[in-house]
Amino acid sequence: QLQLVESGGGLVQPGGSLRLSCLASGGTLDDYALGWFRQAPGKAREGVACIASSGGRTSYADSVKGRFTISRDHAENTVYLQMNSPKPEDTANYYCAVAFGVLSSQNMCTISSPMNRSWGQGTQVTVSS
Repeated sequence: QLQLVESGGGLVQPGGSLRLSCLASGGTLDDYALGWFRQAPGKAREGVACIASSGGRTSYADSVKGRFTISRDHAENTVYLQMNSPKPEDTANYYCAVAFGVLSSQNMCTISSPMNRSWGQGTQVTVSS
């Protein structure tokens, strides 16, 4: 059973930076598509950044393109979300998710796309001065 634990959330100032980490245990992430999702109070969960199970292709929400970067560290069995120049509207609970064998990063980030995702517990990110 693959288990996911997020860390790195907290309070960050607009224009600062933050890096979220998702550490997997119980198996390798190598054959999984990976994604970061977020959910703000009163809003639905949405895909933020995803990477395919192979090939390294990525997909980003339009609102974060050019500011956020998803990456995979195979040796550490960890996925990261680098958040540069965060904005107040980025404030949300951020969740890591994985899906076995999914080749489309776009489908991974589409929350309504049917697949079996496993989720971490979430980490809160608050962007405020």
